[in-house]
Amino acid sequence: MSEPIELRHGRVVTPTGVIANGRVVLVEDQIAHVGEANGVPHPRSNVLDVGGRVVLPGLIDLHGDDIEQHRAPRAGAQVDARNAVSSVDRANALTGVTTKFHAIAFEDDADDGRSIDEAETLSRAVTAAEETLVDNRVHVRSGLSHESVDAVERVLAEDGVDVDLLSVMHHAPGDGQFDEAGFEQHYSNDRNLPAEKVKNLAEAREKLSSSTKDERVARVADLADDASVTLASHDDETAAAVDRMARRDASISEFPLTIEAAERAVERGMTTAMGAPNLVRGGSLWDNLSARSAIRADAVDVLCSDYHPPSLLNAPFVATDEPLPTRVNRVTRNPAEAVGLHDRGRLETGARADVIVVDPSPAPSVERVFVAGSEVLTAGATRDQPAERVGLSGPGS
Repeated sequence: MSEPIELRHGRVVTPTGVIANGRVVLVEDQIAHVGEANGVPHPRSNVLDVGGRVVLPGLIDLHGDDIEQHRAPRAGAQVDARNAVSSVDRANALTGVTTKFHAIAFEDDADDGRSIDEAETLSRAVTAAEETLVDNRVHVRSGLSHESVDAVERVLAEDGVDVDLLSVMHHAPGDGQFDEAGFEQHYSNDRNLPAEKVKNLAEAREKLSSSTKDERVARVADLADDASVTLASHDDETAAAVDRMARRDASISEFPLTIEAAERAVERGMTTAMGAPNLVRGGSLWDNLSARSAIRADAVDVLCSDYHPPSLLNAPFVATDEPLPTRVNRVTRNPAEAVGLHDRGRLETGARADVIVVDPSPAPSVERVFVAGSEVLTAGATRDQPAERVGLSGPGS
């Protein structure tokens, strides 16, 4: 039995408040105590004075496709899938992510670097990874081509792949996050496709009729239900689009494109998830719904890293005129609850001991990471500094 670990003199953020001079005690893989840093230390504990740093639950990322960058750092330069998982695992730990849902695109567009074979390879590699620092999970993003849906059915039935989240996406000009110009810009500039291939890709996706899309969404929804996997919609643009997915038992609306869609998701009792980079940048990369606007409308439950894990760490420290616990819950407790991980995402007695120590100034940086009670990362040295930090002011902080 390992000795207890006691983090003392931190600014401890619980789901409902902040303990200015707090302590958190980790015993084995659970949190044994959260409270004021007074009295004698826990018996036989290893006491760590965190010097006024902010103590948070480990971040939970429901949608991050950064594994693609580790798999192919440049177009055509691919590294072994196992090495990609190892490097993305460590990169996420360094940004405080302790539970990672790798958003793996099941699309049949090999020229885009996203193919069915590639998706299956990465899904197997994530599931099989051993001796990782954080809890790595598979989020299957199902395209709506016949090949994509077939592959999703195949991977859900495969013993070598564990799927924990399934979302439905369809990226076509004027359907989803891109208008015609945005679609061309994304696939030409960001994904390095030649103009002719972008044109062919657009034409192929535009050929999919509404009835065929509905049939394939229904099939994906049935697959999620049969496998008892949480289902998410993606890029909802209208209230009607949200309603269609809600009727298919989707419980998460990822990246709603309009305030109409986000507010309807709230009305339907769905979890609304938006991109942390959107919040940190101050707006959508594609001129869609601003995360700040959605937050002001009380229509954002969860923030995801999308393509940039450091933004997930920065997000709670972006001033939104809300209490700090509310901002922290969007990247910890709320995503955990959305996918049924009720054992983590909060600093409370009995919760899984996923804990991070953050120095928020001058930019948020992680100094210690604990996953299931084990310290997996130490970066920098703890110094005595005042608890008041950039981004911590505001109601209830």
